[in-house]
Amino acid sequence: MSWHVVAPVSEIPPGGRKLVTVRGRPIAVFNLGGEFFGLLNRCPHQGGSLCEGVLTGLVEAVSPGDYIYTRPGEILRCPWHGWEFDVRTGQSHTDPEKIRTRAYPVGVEAGQTVVEGPYVAETIPVKVEENYIVVDV
Repeated sequence: MSWHVVAPVSEIPPGGRKLVTVRGRPIAVFNLGGEFFGLLNRCPHQGGSLCEGVLTGLVEAVSPGDYIYTRPGEILRCPWHGWEFDVRTGQSHTDPEKIRTRAYPVGVEAGQTVVEGPYVAETIPVKVEENYIVVDV
């Protein structure tokens, strides 16, 4: 696997997302409160674009009629048929024992680090001004 520069941090604000293509793979990158996560942009059910899905949370019940809303903005609902996935892991909430979408490691690196490598980026003189999001594929 190799790391690839996909965007400056400023392009994906908290709660935001961006669809990128790395080595021919469509990857949806999400910013959950300053932490970045990458998922293959295909729902394993019928191939829906996960990047177009709604970010929501979980409704859990401690006992009948006693509901709590947890993990706001961390659960991704496929726009085609509503299958839900944990943005942090790719794990399905529709059938957690069998279904998941591929999760990719995502990190944030300083501009100078990106220039020095090992990231796949064009090497030209640059001025370091901000941090960049990188994906390991």
